Amino acid sequence: MRVALCATCLVDQFFPEVGEATVKVLRHLGVDVAFPEAQTCCGQIGFNGGYRKEAADVARHFVETFEPYDHIVAPSGSCSSMIKVYYPELFADDPDMLERATAVGEKTHEFSDFIVNVLGVTEVGGVSTGLVTYHDACHLLRELGISEEPRTLIQNTRGVELQEMPKSDACCGFGGLFSVKFPEISTAILNEKVGNIEETGASTLVANDCGCLMQIRGALQRKGSKVRPKHIAELLAEGLD
Repeated sequence: MRVALCATCLVDQFFPEVGEATVKVLRHLGVDVAFPEAQTCCGQIGFNGGYRKEAADVARHFVETFEPYDHIVAPSGSCSSMIKVYYPELFADDPDMLERATAVGEKTHEFSDFIVNVLGVTEVGGVSTGLVTYHDACHLLRELGISEEPRTLIQNTRGVELQEMPKSDACCGFGGLFSVKFPEISTAILNEKVGNIEETGASTLVANDCGCLMQIRGALQRKGSKVRPKHIAELLAEGLD
């Protein structure tokens, strides 16, 4: 099984430790992980900004780069959703690319989805400590329908107790360009999310998307909170050889 890591832009530029943790976990589970060096953005930023032609050019490059692999794993529900849900929309008028993009989308998986639903693993074997709460990222939950998979992996991590937060499925206010265009609304949504996180008493906040983590981490740091935001890959990688 040839598996390619889709690192995502945020992992590449801001969260390299998440990429390293993703590879560590997958290799621990016996997966042969490759990193296609030709990879770039999935095209989501351009797509959300209304630059459909430019986004299609980027998406075409993505398809060409990842086509040879059996599976594509991304530590992001947001990017996985772009590939699986919106590539067919981008190439609706191009039958050849539509077929190729759909095929790539079918073998693209968000990290926790791949572990649980493709590998059939519910316990990675890592060891951590403390009370953990979980944030449902919007794209992951609403567009990919992934909710139980990350919770199962967290609950089966030795030394960890999962404490659900109020409104765990509420947006963190990031939304990519949304937080730039509507900063006041974004901040109000974020403040409510931070309050819900702290209400749980958890020492660690886990999410599956670096966009959410960037948004929430900034607010927690500004507030001087002791809650540590972590990507699920980082949590699962703790204690692994």
